[in-house]
Amino acid sequence: MKVLVTGGTGYIGSHTVVELQGAGFEVVILDNLSNSKADVVDRIEKITGSRPLFEKVDLCDAFALKHFFNAYEDIDSVIHFAAFKAVGESVQNPLMYYNNNVTGMINLLKEISERKISKFVYSSSCTVYGEADKLPVSEESPIKKAESPYGFTKQVGEQMLFDLSKVTDLQTVILRYFNPTGAHDTALIGELPSGIPNNLVPYITQTGAGKREILTVNGNDYDTPDGTNIRDYIHVVDLAKAHVNSIQRLNGESERSDIEVFNLGTGNGNSVLEVINAFEKTTGVKLNYRIGPRREGDVVSIYSDTKKANEVLGWKAERDLNNMMITSWEWEKTL
Repeated sequence: MKVLVTGGTGYIGSHTVVELQGAGFEVVILDNLSNSKADVVDRIEKITGSRPLFEKVDLCDAFALKHFFNAYEDIDSVIHFAAFKAVGESVQNPLMYYNNNVTGMINLLKEISERKISKFVYSSSCTVYGEADKLPVSEESPIKKAESPYGFTKQVGEQMLFDLSKVTDLQTVILRYFNPTGAHDTALIGELPSGIPNNLVPYITQTGAGKREILTVNGNDYDTPDGTNIRDYIHVVDLAKAHVNSIQRLNGESERSDIEVFNLGTGNGNSVLEVINAFEKTTGVKLNYRIGPRREGDVVSIYSDTKKANEVLGWKAERDLNNMMITSWEWEKTL
């Protein structure tokens, strides 16, 4: 079976391509390289011994996308990663996020609907839950008003899929990620943001490596044990494996709904200061950090209830926070 992975040279996408190839799938990567580099394809080939097909296409270019699908008529399934994903950036530039994340997905869904491609895995986010009333967050937790334009684009994407499932044959798995981090054990692929990192761990590793002078902790006056935000950090390799499970489930014989939702996390919450301490402990590198103001769009605390993913999807996170820090640091050192 041939799987299309949009955003496949990106952070989560590239790790998923590795796991898909390891499971015997043929992969086509579609990416506009706005936040990744073409040599990721070379790195994937070094890891797996097999080179995925790659096409540089922007989902917002409807003509180019149609041309792509005309050339690849044997695609069986789609995993959709391609999107901008920084909460803070989305607050500052909402129209960019609405155009890229929503328009691009509409174009993609139009093409697969016309071509009767019926298996779809959607890269969503725990941001759809907003500031949760109750922790841990389960798939039954209410979808609340988004705290950022980024979170809203993920809500819109999910709603489009729910609406399509009522009137088409589309079979969908929606995966709501918590906070991906870590890197591949080979240190050949990992998170490489363009410009200043928006996520905590790459900012930590870049500060540890001396690329950044100081790490700013965005607020220490939250209602948490140490005053800093709490998140459910999940290793990117664990996350990638869940996408393989999802594609296998869509292609399997087991009974399932036309559209299913799964939370992907460890079920544990760690504060910003706990992550900093874990990095310093596992690497022996001391970080220069200071406390700064809160960042607009951030929720206080969120971590997942993973029971459904464990029992129904047959997936469970295996790696701990220390492994996330070690692999992130090994990746940073190769840069």
